[in-house]
Amino acid sequence: MKLVDEFRDPALAQRCAESIARVVTRPWRIMEVCGGQTHSIVRFGIDQLLPSQVTLIHGPGCPVCVTPLEMIDRAIAVAERPSVILCSFGDMLRVPGSRSDLLGAKSRGADVRVVYSPLDALAVARTTPNRQVVFFAVGFETTAPAIAMVAHLALSEGVHNFSLLVSHVLVPPALLAILSDPEGKVDAFIAAGHVCTVMGLDEYRPIAERYKVPIVATGFEPLDLLQGILMCVEQLEGGRHEVENQYARSVAEHGNPEARRMVESVFEVVPRKWRGIGEIPESGLGLRGAYQGLDAEHRFELGDTRAEEPAECHSGRILRGLEKPADCPAFGTRCTPEHPLGATMVSSEGACAAYFAYRRPVA
Repeated sequence: MKLVDEFRDPALAQRCAESIARVVTRPWRIMEVCGGQTHSIVRFGIDQLLPSQVTLIHGPGCPVCVTPLEMIDRAIAVAERPSVILCSFGDMLRVPGSRSDLLGAKSRGADVRVVYSPLDALAVARTTPNRQVVFFAVGFETTAPAIAMVAHLALSEGVHNFSLLVSHVLVPPALLAILSDPEGKVDAFIAAGHVCTVMGLDEYRPIAERYKVPIVATGFEPLDLLQGILMCVEQLEGGRHEVENQYARSVAEHGNPEARRMVESVFEVVPRKWRGIGEIPESGLGLRGAYQGLDAEHRFELGDTRAEEPAECHSGRILRGLEKPADCPAFGTRCTPEHPLGATMVSSEGACAAYFAYRRPVA
């Protein structure tokens, strides 16, 4: 526990915050990309340690939160077929679609099962050959290697009753979309360390150069984040725009080559719609070549569906860094974890859930 305790040392955190205060001379807006980082920031009050010139804004770094309504509706439609077992990570079950969620489908009799690994879903398919088993494949680059491996195993073993409902998204194109947004203003990014552990830093360099923004990959503990913020501020104050690696204990320059090769052999880059943001070119992963036979959208002929967010839900603006959760009039009243309007309130990494847990005013 020594390493974790060290990264949560209040005295060290205070000294790091004081270093930021000594360096900063003007206002800067820094966006953390990962929802796990958002929860650490809000839980430990990292933003409250910073000088007033440094503003942290929350980005679309939660794969559950950015899974579009249409994909939730497709998952429900598949789950409600009598011959199907739908396997999913637990954090997807209460994400609202346009009319219901997967937990509601389960209560109506659908066979929806929580798994802790895509390998668990493949095991269900092996042992239940008379049923179609669909795994709801949601995530960033972090979970893509494991899901690619499962697709490879299913194809090589001839498990014909297994398929994937794929909603994988990629982080760098989302940064481009945020930087291109005329409403937005981001001076630097705290990049998600676990994504960089898989993919490395190479994809971020053209973004930093094109938009003249520092990008620093960090971990998730308070001192990781404070050091990453200090590195961003030092770059901004010095007129630099580089990609730096605070999380060197986990992130290698070029990521994990074996994991990247597995992902590239199974998936190809495709356009993908992000909940609350819209379609972003080249921002998703879809099954390629021989693996397209495992695509549940084609297997079950789900077709094209359209759905709109509830008008009173501000999650789209929150995911784009244009608002914070408390700016939404429904926050904590008409929108709570028990009755969420949007995915940012129900997801374990959603910004609204973090503010509800740690910043909700106490009556």
